[in-house]
Amino acid sequence: MSQCLTGTFPSTRSSLVFRMPSPQVFHTSLEMTEVAGQTSLQADTQDIYTAGSLILDPVYHAKAKILNEAFQEIGMGKYQWYLYMVAGLGWTSDELWPLTCALIYTPVTREFNVHGEWMLLAQSFGLLAGAIFWGIGCDVWGRRWSFNLTILVAAIFALVAAAAPNYIILCACVAGWSFGVGGNLPVDSTVFLEFVPPSHQYMLTVLSVFWTLGDLTASLVAWPLISNFSCSPAPAPCPTSSNRGWRYHLLATGGIMAVMWVLRFFVFNLQESPKYLMGRGRDDDAVAAVQRVANINGKKSNLTLARLKGAEMLSGNSIQNDTKTVKSAAAMRKFSKFGAIHASPLFATRKLAYSTSILIILWALLGFSFPLYYTFQIYYLLTPGVENSSDSVFTAYRNQVIAAFLGVPAALMAGYLVEIAIFGRRGTLAIFTVFTGVFILLSTTARTSNASTGWNFGYSYAATIMYGVLYAITPELFPTKCRGTGNSIVFAVNRLFGIMAPIIALYGNINTSVPRVVSGAIIIASGFVPLLLPIETRGKAAL
Repeated sequence: MSQCLTGTFPSTRSSLVFRMPSPQVFHTSLEMTEVAGQTSLQADTQDIYTAGSLILDPVYHAKAKILNEAFQEIGMGKYQWYLYMVAGLGWTSDELWPLTCALIYTPVTREFNVHGEWMLLAQSFGLLAGAIFWGIGCDVWGRRWSFNLTILVAAIFALVAAAAPNYIILCACVAGWSFGVGGNLPVDSTVFLEFVPPSHQYMLTVLSVFWTLGDLTASLVAWPLISNFSCSPAPAPCPTSSNRGWRYHLLATGGIMAVMWVLRFFVFNLQESPKYLMGRGRDDDAVAAVQRVANINGKKSNLTLARLKGAEMLSGNSIQNDTKTVKSAAAMRKFSKFGAIHASPLFATRKLAYSTSILIILWALLGFSFPLYYTFQIYYLLTPGVENSSDSVFTAYRNQVIAAFLGVPAALMAGYLVEIAIFGRRGTLAIFTVFTGVFILLSTTARTSNASTGWNFGYSYAATIMYGVLYAITPELFPTKCRGTGNSIVFAVNRLFGIMAPIIALYGNINTSVPRVVSGAIIIASGFVPLLLPIETRGKAAL
């Protein structure tokens, strides 16, 4: 479906057409034609709202399409590839720290003689608070500060946690670093999606390869440190002097996070998102940001302020009236920063409301079921063993490293499948969500360590693809001006339901297969939910 945006520009004749190569199905064009002394801007971009009801703000919609065209013109250049690397550090952090809690679970509970579930509960509350604060915050004060601060917060609390004198201080630090980690993916996925050309949105799925980096980092650090510097198995005493492995692990990973922050803050100069600036009525700053990205890429952008302002004639009102509307809306947002004004566009139309609701349900189901297996995976790997000797601990961490390597081909496979018509985002997500649940159920049949490890390898591969696609399709379905808030809502729901995992472990019995059966069954059922999404985002530009 084509749309025509007509506005007044300085008299000029130009034609600018972008076409994506086969086999990817992606249609976008921007044409300038002169009629009766005026220039008509025609933007024909197939986006996720073109085929259905538009969002309530047609001016915003039109401007977002023009910015999409500008980034398509610039292409996937140096700036986007640098951003891919530093944004990937957010995926690394998102995998590293929840896994760290699982890796240090046994030595911490041995040293302090406590229920480790309280530490996991602190993690869940921290992730929940971080998802809400940073996700909504990036829609309020911009993407740059949230993008740069989340990793710093995690690094500081991790380094402090290494010196924790007691379990209460450790839990507080876990909540602190989780507060930073909780904002990584809601913010980083938003930032990356708003700078890549529509033809390369699938790269958001491929970012899941950085989960492998996080998994490998945590596992490779834990393998020599925790297995060699942990106290003897119970009932032997476990003094701090013989159980420093988990503290060394936190020092190492906290230091790595500090290096990541330096790369983000001092080495890479993140530009503020042009779509965010446009949504706040700062069109001139949005154009300037696009031009800076074009310069970094060694390209020249044809985007001008006049061209962007021309979209304000779409509704037939004067430019001044529409500009006033945009500025007044931005002013209202300043006075109601955390109010419903940020969430209401997510339910602005029937299709948007339905799509948002389905995403919330899917994230809630996975938030409840996934941690029942993931959080205790090292414990489950050790359970089938004949004896809990230091050798079996060593083997468990070694196998975790091997499983982490499976994330590389899984991420690449995910990026390939989401661009195939027969699968797309929805099909790929549905299939591998079911596979993830199946492998978890099969793990309950394991009677040896090798069998348990084998099923865990299958689970790791399928889960990487599942979450890689889920983290990509979610921000694609949200409009830019409320994308951070939309991410915040689904992540917060996910974290909220994730709190149930440590509570179940506190009052249940994780030594039985019941938690894994519940986890696998719910995940399998969740696999059918993506098929209910009304929009397939493959080959369509996010707004």
